[in-house]
Amino acid sequence: MQEKCLLVTTSCPDNETASILARALVEAKLAACIQISAPVTSLYTWEGEVCQETEVCLQIKCLARHYDKLEQLLLSLHPYQVPELIATEIHTGSAAYLAWIKETSLS
Repeated sequence: MQEKCLLVTTSCPDNETASILARALVEAKLAACIQISAPVTSLYTWEGEVCQETEVCLQIKCLARHYDKLEQLLLSLHPYQVPELIATEIHTGSAAYLAWIKETSLS
């Protein structure tokens, strides 16, 4: 059975926070690679109000078996009360890239 990989997304209030979260996850070997986006504009409803904020998004590539630890670490460091945290299974991709995710992740 082939080990599953995930693409996990989250958003942060700024580049500094994004870098702190990304570095912590990669150093803990819970993620193989994290891309930090350019600023994006997010519109959402919070506590009955429509809000508009500038955020930075993270695309986190990891093994599915590490998701629980990744979530725990991310939530412990994230400044948002309810951060976005969405995981999508990678069904197919470059065999070499998916193998690299597996090689660089925590055993």
